[in-house]
Amino acid sequence: PSQPSAVHSFFKRIGDTKQNLLDKSTPYMYFRWIFTCVLFLLYGLRVYFLQGWYIVTYALGIYLLNQFIAFLTPKVDPAFQDPDDDEDGPSLPTKSNEEFRPFMRRLPEFKFWYSSTKAIVFGTICTFFEALNIPVFWPILVMYFIILFVITMKRQIKHMIKYRYLPFSHGKRTYKGKEDTGKVVS
Repeated sequence: PSQPSAVHSFFKRIGDTKQNLLDKSTPYMYFRWIFTCVLFLLYGLRVYFLQGWYIVTYALGIYLLNQFIAFLTPKVDPAFQDPDDDEDGPSLPTKSNEEFRPFMRRLPEFKFWYSSTKAIVFGTICTFFEALNIPVFWPILVMYFIILFVITMKRQIKHMIKYRYLPFSHGKRTYKGKEDTGKVVS
């Protein structure tokens, strides 16, 4: 077998370094999201001061909304699941005497963070290309996005109420004794 080329070795080293950084950042959820929010704020400031790239911003907003909905949705949608079929993994309890099963997301938190961060970086890179600065009346895009956000979130909240699931947890209930009412520990 021949030796890999210098270019292949270079990109392999970059990929390994990136993966190493991602692996090290996995346990630090709050710091990862703070980093992403700072990137998003910098992106917003860039778009604000340059007064352009509204189509790129709209596309970024639609993509982030789509990722957020996937983050809130269970891996196995109860609307399409046969009650007698447990082949797809844990499902949500539907009766009060049914065993609690943890909420499994369609899009896990780390993948949500990673794809959102990549999208923000990609959107920022797009703002360096004048060809992507398409003139548009931006208040219409803001109105479209707000309407889309409200309708989508309304549908998602109705789905959550109908199938009785909450995609967020704040810790596990622990019981210490008779006088304890089941405090939530984070």
